[in-house]
Amino acid sequence: MIFPCEKAVWYYLPQIRADLAIELVKTGITQSMAAKKLGVTPAAVSQYIHKKRGTQSPKSSTYKLEIEAAVKKMCGEEVLSADLSRIVCNCCRMLQKEEEGEGCGLTTTAQQ
Repeated sequence: MIFPCEKAVWYYLPQIRADLAIELVKTGITQSMAAKKLGVTPAAVSQYIHKKRGTQSPKSSTYKLEIEAAVKKMCGEEVLSADLSRIVCNCCRMLQKEEEGEGCGLTTTAQQ
């Protein structure tokens, strides 16, 4: 049995990071700056951009809009860790619903 959060860590989080990294770099910021914003290494961002990490499956327009809104927020201001957690959890729920029709159950302290 694969627990929802285990699936989130192995499948959804890399996909969300890849989508955020790709969109951040599209805005014109450097891969290094995108890495700092995401809390990953510049090498990881490069792998996300070149589709070596994070599955690139079709996503709903709602999910894409959430990623775009997150990137706008991340480019416009310093995003707090709790804010990034909420963004990632929301995207994770969307991906889970798209795949299985139900949420992944991830919550953060700030959301409770």
